[in-house]
Amino acid sequence: MIIIDSHTHVWPEKVAEKARAYLQKSFSMPITVFPTVENLLKIMDENEISKSVIASVASRPDQVKSINNWLFKTDKKRFIPFASIHPFYDNWKEELKRIKDNAYGIKFQPEFQDFYIDDEKIFPLYEQIQKLNIPVLFHCGTELSLPGIIHVSPDKIIKITDKFPEMTFIGAHMGGFKIWDEVIEKLTGRNIYFDTSSSISYMKKEQLDMFMSKHSIDKIIFGTDFPVGSQKNEIAFLKSLDIEEDKKIKLFGGNIIKLLNLK
Repeated sequence: MIIIDSHTHVWPEKVAEKARAYLQKSFSMPITVFPTVENLLKIMDENEISKSVIASVASRPDQVKSINNWLFKTDKKRFIPFASIHPFYDNWKEELKRIKDNAYGIKFQPEFQDFYIDDEKIFPLYEQIQKLNIPVLFHCGTELSLPGIIHVSPDKIIKITDKFPEMTFIGAHMGGFKIWDEVIEKLTGRNIYFDTSSSISYMKKEQLDMFMSKHSIDKIIFGTDFPVGSQKNEIAFLKSLDIEEDKKIKLFGGNIIKLLNLK
């Protein structure tokens, strides 16, 4: 079985400790793994993970180019770069061209980037992303560092995916961390991909069963949110689910291979 982790985060060694401290403070939880490329590779090998998506986020516009410069140099045999674009970065048109040539997708984290997904000022950016056929991974639902504030809600997702129906939308955390009942009611069955990161092991069994029954298994992809989530534990949890083996094959790697045309 091919295992691909569709949602991880690592940083250059010189800033990894600072990033880990920030995550621990923001999420009020210990981050025991030093989040570098080297450590991610080691854990991938221990858990027989062939590739991982590295999802980078520029919390400020001035960080976009340097983050992407680093990301574009990562080993494409083991890593699938999802680049960063800040919605208020002035040179976004040129950066999207670089992303198209050097990465597989884009990651938005609206809480850290301080924007709401349905802000109409960002629509020209979405239009160009759709035109270039670049998949987009959005953090969805609540954020532990900003409780009570939801920048990407199901209603906002519906607004965006209706406005840009050809944009490949991947909703992290099964479409809405800690608001899964609303996701099940409003988003399942739509033309949206969801990743399992920081979600399936948190969901109630009846929520997960309902989700799986209402949404196409072809549009759910495995992810861990490393280093926040454990690759070992998330793999074990997904393997333990009482679902057919062919569905597990799709979840673990088959769906994202098809989505991103991986080789």
